[in-house]
Amino acid sequence: MNIIETKIKGLLILEPRVFGDERGWFMESFNQKNFEQALVERGLEVPHFVQDNHSYSQKGVLRGLHYQLNPYAQGKLVRVVQGRAWDVAVDIRQESPTFGQWVGVELTGENHKQFWIPAGFAHGFIALEDNTQFLYKTTNYYHKESEGAIIWNDPRIGIEWPIDEMDEVLVSTKDQIASKLEDSKLF
Repeated sequence: MNIIETKIKGLLILEPRVFGDERGWFMESFNQKNFEQALVERGLEVPHFVQDNHSYSQKGVLRGLHYQLNPYAQGKLVRVVQGRAWDVAVDIRQESPTFGQWVGVELTGENHKQFWIPAGFAHGFIALEDNTQFLYKTTNYYHKESEGAIIWNDPRIGIEWPIDEMDEVLVSTKDQIASKLEDSKLF
């Protein structure tokens, strides 16, 4: 597995080894021992996963920017198994030197990349193709009373979503009325 460190400490892009031939391909999508070793080598906390989630989206569906507050904060290991998505994590740890900064990565069913997003980050993505299937491994259970959302197009954050004014963006009512970063309850 190849580990790519991003500009924000703790956010990692994982590229599993894929073995392919004329029959198709095989990859180890998760290995606890290797994942732990990669985190320990970088001085990062090792999580314990408790829940897997799976979403299905059509092109233009934008989900996020979501998070849960302590003590129900979630780390997420995410990947796309079909289709394409632009995935984003925003640092919402108020004492962090990278507070309000974001990292984005394209995840596809073909590039097999995974994105590790520890607790303390808001997370969102936009589906770039129809029939995009997105998988999440989470370190805590969903807890409705602890959930938060930051508006996806907050100018303070300035995420460079891969869309233009001709693209139709489909956002849930809940995400349309999400708070700006400065008005959100954070870490």
